[in-house]
Parts: sequence; C-alpha cells; structure tokens
Amino acid sequence: MHHRKWIWMVTFLIGCFSALINPAQAQSFAALEGMQIHANRATSSLLLYRGEGFQKSHLARMEQDLQTLAATVSAFPDASPELLEGHQALQTLLREGAAFGREEDDMPWGWPLEMSKALRDFLTAVRSQQGADAHAELPAKVEYLTVQYLSRAYVGSFETAREQPDTYLGQDERRLVPAIDTQLAALDGKSDPAIAKLKARWSFLKVALEDMNSGNNSFNTASGRPFAPIMVDRHARGLSEQWMALSR
Repeated sequence: MHHRKWIWMVTFLIGCFSALINPAQAQSFAALEGMQIHANRATSSLLLYRGEGFQKSHLARMEQDLQTLAATVSAFPDASPELLEGHQALQTLLREGAAFGREEDDMPWGWPLEMSKALRDFLTAVRSQQGADAHAELPAKVEYLTVQYLSRAYVGSFETAREQPDTYLGQDERRLVPAIDTQLAALDGKSDPAIAKLKARWSFLKVALEDMNSGNNSFNTASGRPFAPIMVDRHARGLSEQWMALSR
C-alpha cells in the first residue's frame, strides 16, 4: 500500500511540474515564432521603402518592425550569442539600406546579397533554438516568401540558404507553396471560421507567390503579369496576423 502511495505521489508531482513548464515552453515557442515573423517583416518594409519611392510611412513601418523585433529578442532570456549577434547585424544592415540615396548607383551592387545573408543568418540562429517543430514556421514561410517576392520585384533577386535545402530558408515558392498548402490542409476550416478565413486569404495570396518565377533569371513573372508587391505584402501580413491570433 505504501508503495502504491509513493508511485501516486511521484505521478502527481510529475503532472504538476509539466503543468508549470508547458506554459513556459509555449511562451518560448511564441517568442521564437515572432522573431522569424518580425525579422522578415522588417526586411519587407525596407524593400517597400526603397521600391515605392522612399515614402515616410514605409520607413516608419520598418522602424516599428525593428522595434517589435528588438522587444521580442530582449524579452527572450535564453537567446544564444549567435541569435543576439545576428539580430544586431540585421537591424544595422536594414537601417544602412534605408540610408542609401535614391539613385541606383547609391546602393552598392552587392548590398542586396548582404541583406539576404543577414536575414538568413538571423533566422538560422532562431531556428537552432526553436527545434524541429514546423508548426511555428507556417507564418514565417509566408513572410519569407514575401521577402523573396519583394526582392525580385524591386532589387532583382534574393539568395536563399542553399546549404539548407531541407529548411524553409533554403527554399523558394516551388517548395514552400506546396508545403504551406499541406500544413493548411491539415487544419479544420469547417468547424472554425477563423481557419476558413485563413485558408481563403492564402488561396488568394498563393496565386501571386506561385507566379514569382524564381527559376528564371529574367525577373519576369511566370504569367507575364506585373509584380504586385504591395498587394502581396498586405495579404502576407494579414495572414500571419490571423495565424498568430489563432495561436494565442
């Protein structure tokens, strides 16, 4: 009888400990998810700022994105040195990109490659702490594809992480769009109107992303239609906002 009581007590304590640690794990998970989203958004904001005529609203949005990213990083107590260094490098580079003049020659020709590397390095550091759970990566994939789309529309190209072909960082729309489709298909949109709205927004957005034509060096869309960066940016943000609201 004493043995059974001891086993029950151990089981009870393990259950209590799990109840305490799971909220912390969930909070850590949400922070790492947010870092990926906000880093991509800040990069998209810079591309819009330069590509749409240096409008102050886009610059202000970039600064807001950077501030949100910084707050998320600062509030994460377990950030690795690589993550912190990557964050510093990314925000420094994006602000440098905003400071270049309006003429094409004002931006060094190699700067877009530096931008894509800084973003990839930071996201790689975040993923190394996140682990292999891909659930957090659905909105990050959408925002990362948006950076690729805006890059092709405004500055020519975005270099993915070729050394990571099995992560979203090394992929373009040819693999990411089907991957996102698969993740969304697993969600029940019939019983949850919010998920139905999420899927509806994605079905509209993916048409443009599939048209990106990353396998072609001509920087034209596959359909021949003009790029629509403002529309893609708006719907990508809307989708990731919807996703984060579902996750809270």
